[in-house]
Amino acid sequence: MSWLWAIIVGLILGVLARAILPGKQGIPLWLTVIFGMVGSLLGNLVAGWIGVDNTKGIDWIRHALQLGGAVLVVALGAPLYASMKRGGSGSGRGRT
Repeated sequence: MSWLWAIIVGLILGVLARAILPGKQGIPLWLTVIFGMVGSLLGNLVAGWIGVDNTKGIDWIRHALQLGGAVLVVALGAPLYASMKRGGSGSGRGRT
């Protein structure tokens, strides 16, 4: 059941991150979910480092860090995916 929650949270965070970032992110839904999951893990790590990973009530700071992590991962990952989809770096080495 924890994987199902990870996928649901990844979807929500990934979609929110794409909505926050300006412009169009040309990434498919499955990659949005993965980026959201990675961002969630990143946010959880940061929350643990600063000591706010487990508080009484709703962990608003941890959730904000998870969303920030998802925004960061989508912002960095979307251009990488677009460049890979176009065919790499386009340096032209080895071509005649």
